[in-house]
Amino acid sequence: MHEFTLTSEYIELVKLLKLMQIAQTGGHAKIIVEDGEVMRNGEQEFRKRAKLRAGDKIEVLGETILIK
Repeated sequence: MHEFTLTSEYIELVKLLKLMQIAQTGGHAKIIVEDGEVMRNGEQEFRKRAKLRAGDKIEVLGETILIK
């Protein structure tokens, strides 16, 4: 499990995927989300710009990220 510490109120989903190097580019991040590969707190997340806040748990391509 990976942890990501917020430096602001929230981070957008595609930005998190790029920062955590799960996606190589913004376009790749969008495809991952559109293909239904992302689970947010146990539910599929299709919104590319979903605002992730502290306490959210993201599961994508076998990786788990906890937002702090």
